[in-house]
Amino acid sequence: MSFKNLGLSAEILRAVEEQGYREPTPIQLQAIPMVLAGRDLMASAQTGTGKTAGFTLPLLQLLSQHKQLTKGRRLVRAMILTPTRELAAQISENVDAYSKYLRLRSFVVFGGVSINPQMIKLRGGVDILVATPGRLLDLEHQNAVNLSKIEILVLDEADRMLDMGFIHDIRRVLAKLPAKRQTLLFSATFSYDIKVLANKLLHNPVSVEVARRNTASEQIEQSVHFVDKKRKLELLSQMIGAGDWKQVLIFNRTKHGANHLAEQLNNEGITAAAIHGNKSQCARTRALADFKEGKIRVLVATDIAARGLDIDQLPNVVNYELPNVPEDYVHRIGRTGRAESTGEAISLVCVDEHKLLRDIERLLKREIPRIALQGYEPDPTIKAEPIINGRQGRGAMRGGGNSVQRENRSGGNAARPQGEGQRRSGALSRGKQTE
Repeated sequence: MSFKNLGLSAEILRAVEEQGYREPTPIQLQAIPMVLAGRDLMASAQTGTGKTAGFTLPLLQLLSQHKQLTKGRRLVRAMILTPTRELAAQISENVDAYSKYLRLRSFVVFGGVSINPQMIKLRGGVDILVATPGRLLDLEHQNAVNLSKIEILVLDEADRMLDMGFIHDIRRVLAKLPAKRQTLLFSATFSYDIKVLANKLLHNPVSVEVARRNTASEQIEQSVHFVDKKRKLELLSQMIGAGDWKQVLIFNRTKHGANHLAEQLNNEGITAAAIHGNKSQCARTRALADFKEGKIRVLVATDIAARGLDIDQLPNVVNYELPNVPEDYVHRIGRTGRAESTGEAISLVCVDEHKLLRDIERLLKREIPRIALQGYEPDPTIKAEPIINGRQGRGAMRGGGNSVQRENRSGGNAARPQGEGQRRSGALSRGKQTE
């Protein structure tokens, strides 16, 4: 089936074709007709399957075929809430591309940058707003945005927003929206907390799930290399050099670790930059742009970047340290093997991380293949030591948040760019990370 069979306008189809897309993905095939029919939607799909277009295309179709009812200044008619700045920027780019031939205005707002230009733009009127929760509430508090005419609400990466502690902000946003609206919830998983949220938000929703829960793309070749902790850098440098890797995304558990590894790689002659919650928005944007353009070979990231980084045909992802939460492994390696591309994900695992690896394999319901590079075999006499940040499962997170959340508690808006403190309220509350 082609996009022409989905009920989209000629203007949207033209824009889609110019982006190089010919056939809809499974999530698009299932989601687009339901959204066009006006149904609330609860959708789950593994990363890299084209879910952004699954809600963007029908949203544009609905807005363009129904004229704005309010006379005078344009009021926001559709809003897309997303957890991170990078993801918000990426979605905004997609909205701009797909609405190229439509008479619709869109805009993106997030923290870490000046709020005044955003206020000026919004007061000029927009139809579609892409936003992170904290900055959106700041703008609403200053009467820079009117949410009373929202027709369509999209919550993207809803599970991540809960993990990052945005449930309070989401509730505050919902209180300002009209009760009569279409709501679309997209999540990587249908966890218990997501189902609780969906029951409160959605009205008689259609449920779409195109892949088995918590699975990694079959287009990703996964492997594990056991190595001593003190030899990880040496092994990583060897792999990058021997494989002539031109572009590799590496994950660390902490901001300090990401900074230190990027510095060490640069000292080894491998161009690298770090991206995490303590970096300014300008620095994060510049590092990502340099990585995409090939100016640096390595981007070292914490889990704040596990979602929202959309890099065309990224060939290599390395888990320099395994994540504390098994589901984050899936999101990390999902940065490669996107769309029709293939990718490779290698995890460097020391003796301290064997329990984390078992948890990940239990989630995947299979063992990740082992590889070994001669000369880097682990020393069997080294005993496991506790991981500095501690390890917390999903249940423990309800009480205190995982290490990444403790690492990145900040609201991501201008008034409080580096921390609001931790706010909790029931099972849906999380330690809040940087937007």
